[in-house]
Amino acid sequence: MWAFLKRRTLTQWILAGMVAGGVLGWLDPALGVKLQPLSMVFLRAIKSIIVPLVFATLVGGIAGHGTDLRKVGRLALRAIIYFEIVTTLALVVGLLAVNLVRPGVGVALGAAAAPEAAAQTGLASVLQHIVPQSFFEAAAQNEVLQVVVWSILFGIGLTQVSGRPREVIVEFCGGLAEVMFKFTGIVMKFAPVGVASAIAFTVGHGGVRVLTSLVAVILTLYAALAVFLLGVLLPVILLTRVPLRAFVRAIKEPALIAFSTASSEAALPLALERIEQMGVPRRIVSFVLPVGYSFNLDGSTLYLAVGSLFVAQAAGIHLSLGQQLVMMLTLMLTSKGVAGVPRASVVILAASVASFGLPLEAVAVLFGVDQLMDMARTCTNLIGNGLAACVMAKWEGEFREPSEVS
Repeated sequence: MWAFLKRRTLTQWILAGMVAGGVLGWLDPALGVKLQPLSMVFLRAIKSIIVPLVFATLVGGIAGHGTDLRKVGRLALRAIIYFEIVTTLALVVGLLAVNLVRPGVGVALGAAAAPEAAAQTGLASVLQHIVPQSFFEAAAQNEVLQVVVWSILFGIGLTQVSGRPREVIVEFCGGLAEVMFKFTGIVMKFAPVGVASAIAFTVGHGGVRVLTSLVAVILTLYAALAVFLLGVLLPVILLTRVPLRAFVRAIKEPALIAFSTASSEAALPLALERIEQMGVPRRIVSFVLPVGYSFNLDGSTLYLAVGSLFVAQAAGIHLSLGQQLVMMLTLMLTSKGVAGVPRASVVILAASVASFGLPLEAVAVLFGVDQLMDMARTCTNLIGNGLAACVMAKWEGEFREPSEVS
């Protein structure tokens, strides 16, 4: 029996944890709710890895591997262009799905408490937000995008330093990155327990009604995300010749963690490690994944399209195609750089529908089943960003085929 258990992979243990957590939350909801601290311990341990890992890999990648500054600028430009194209396609898929299915028609508006609407977030606010006034404040608050920007500037400054000072810092960053990858491996041993606890809490807290309420909008979102994965991301894989099997093997465990915990942060350290092992250079994966964490939220963007029109349909308000396009542009701009906000998509949705004169009551209805939708959109975000790193490596001509990876 012990030999059998030792042969099980992390993926199998995580899947077993998801099933066990769901059954436990269904059979004993009170116990499922009480298990939430275990999932929080896992998430807090994972979040403690992110800042040192991102800092070490970015600075080491820029200053330690002779990276030309023009390469950094080119990579950033290509990544931003790719992000915008893919997120636009996600919006299109979401718009088509919600207009075809019309899940909000006939939904009675509930009286649940709606999330507080966030202040309007424009381009100026986003630009101010990405530059930290203190690295340590950004690190303490897990503001990943701010840490990325600061680390890039630090790495660029380090390239202009010669001699022993540069060598010392580069060696430190290399050593820190290796330690943090080992740290990630240790924390991942607790992943099945953390995942089981998160699922048990979700089912125990919401009860069976979580699985039955608003079935139409939940199924619409899941179907739209499936269409996006197969109709957008799969063709990208084929067109750029990213090895499909290798990518699936690399992304499956981080994606399962993202789905079960509904947290991109929980999956980020393992995704960094797995995508690098797949053949993407560290300098690319350590830049694209954290930046994509704020700018390439494919699943969240698609959800915003579905959610905003669901609100309009539930309120009986007809929006013309032009009005829908304006709303989508607004949602795309306001969603940038807010990944660190808890339930960021719901907060942005609430702020945006209010600005368009739509009732917040329908957002409150969505909020009741947001956990189920958050799991799917977070998983899609993770898969999209992992693919983006592979595509950037292909475009830079630095992707190592799996057979070349040691």
